[in-house]
Amino acid sequence: MHFLISVFFSSFPRIPEDWTHVGRVNPTEELELTFALKQQNVNLLEETLSLVSDPDSASYGKHLTLEEVSSLVRPSELTQKVVRHWLQSHGITNCLTVRTQDFLQCTMTAEVAETLLPGSKFHRYTRDGQSLVRSSAPYSVHDDVHQHLDFVGGLHRLPPRGLQDSSNRKQKSKAGVHLGVTPAILRARYNLTATDVGTAQNNSQAVAQFLEQYYSPADLAEFMSMYGRSFQHHSQVDRVVGTQGAGKAGLEASLDIEYIMSTGANISTWVFTNPGRHESQEPFLQWMVLLSNMSDLPWVHTISYGDDEDSLSTAYMMRINTEFMKAGVRGISLLFASGDSGAGCRHLGKEQNSFRPSFPASSPYVTTVGGTSFKNPFKVTYEVTDYISGGGFSNVFKMPDYQVIIAVDAYMKTVAATLPPQSYYNTSGRAYPDMAALSDNYWVVINRVPVPWVSGTSASTPVVGGMLSLINDQRLLKGLPALGFLNPRLYKLKGQALFDVTEGCHLGCLDEQVQGKGFCAAPSWDPVTGWGTPNYPALLAALLAK
Repeated sequence: MHFLISVFFSSFPRIPEDWTHVGRVNPTEELELTFALKQQNVNLLEETLSLVSDPDSASYGKHLTLEEVSSLVRPSELTQKVVRHWLQSHGITNCLTVRTQDFLQCTMTAEVAETLLPGSKFHRYTRDGQSLVRSSAPYSVHDDVHQHLDFVGGLHRLPPRGLQDSSNRKQKSKAGVHLGVTPAILRARYNLTATDVGTAQNNSQAVAQFLEQYYSPADLAEFMSMYGRSFQHHSQVDRVVGTQGAGKAGLEASLDIEYIMSTGANISTWVFTNPGRHESQEPFLQWMVLLSNMSDLPWVHTISYGDDEDSLSTAYMMRINTEFMKAGVRGISLLFASGDSGAGCRHLGKEQNSFRPSFPASSPYVTTVGGTSFKNPFKVTYEVTDYISGGGFSNVFKMPDYQVIIAVDAYMKTVAATLPPQSYYNTSGRAYPDMAALSDNYWVVINRVPVPWVSGTSASTPVVGGMLSLINDQRLLKGLPALGFLNPRLYKLKGQALFDVTEGCHLGCLDEQVQGKGFCAAPSWDPVTGWGTPNYPALLAALLAK
């Protein structure tokens, strides 16, 4: 007897239309699949994260080492034995594990993979010169094994396009006048001075790239020479984990690295870049596996990456959520862009729509960053909603305790008369984003040329990440632990130390009921800009208290 993929997947993901089918792979072609073994003590991990992240807890800041995390969640001896025996019975012995022993990455031929996972059929797909191998059909797993696995990675998920659907949208500006966001503009708006740069030896930050995107060291150096003259900074990345491609620099990669390094200035910076050794690898999953295998990691990671929740299996998202908890208990802050599609829109059938949340933005264990624009695009003024700013309510994760009463209940009461119909969203789901920053009209250096009008929450996320790195710097110099998972502390501030954004709405479904409008900004927290944008000196003071 075999259990079909419904054991793992709530729905079988369609191959996106922008991928071209090339054909079946050769049976002898080598694949690499990732087996996510069931972990132990996930509830205890969640409790521990809550305690070490709550400033009112006696355990605040008492983060765990990778070894301590491993001893907590390591799969049972039985689970490890059953999965390894299953693999070995199919002749699969070329496997790597991680320090936490909850992932196995195994290489095998396509023929062996299709025997191991009945129903799977591996095909090659291409898009924009990128080639990947995935299964076009659901797989099954023997019922003796399925209870020991969360999912098998490398079969179905094709990477989405980058978040920046809007990356070159141009401002309709009078007579061609354009201010444009640069490091100097950000420093002016968020009240960073020339002395707000890193000095701690044991501090570092990182960006992670997954979409065949590469940054160019020459572009970074050029950007810093043009825009970094007024403050001390690094002009080079200290460590690249993975393989940098030889192609042209990617817009998103350049944006991420240039702005985390100019905001979190003078702080050692890493880049995680993973095109994968095999066409069957999933780069995002590969990054998560790496985090479970490295004891020395940067304190802040910013990631501009997301997928529609409904395109992923619940089992996959739940397990990735546990991986975020594993990072949080170690004192690592994970920041994700909220997306560039506003509330999103999913067509459910005849004249029936709903908003479309994005993951990992909707995970309760990451800090999600939305986007804003200047009220007057020609001046450093107050901020309003950027209409692309992703936000809303998860259909998978319940609303975490840290945000229910303090944030969401208050918002629902304040704007009750103007809320979209409840059929469009899950009122009890994790609400996001948590905070925001400018996401509109950035200057980026790419292929040695300054390019204007780059927009998206891919811009706001590294800016917030850089500021949190600066705050970590001051905490480490005082002998305090790194901030770690920020949300419980952020929500207890109740908007203190942030500029509240109260104007504007983001995109929603283009239909008769909501007419293109999602949620709207309001005083205090809202599902468009979170608690608002950072007032750096005030946020530093608030987060240095203990």
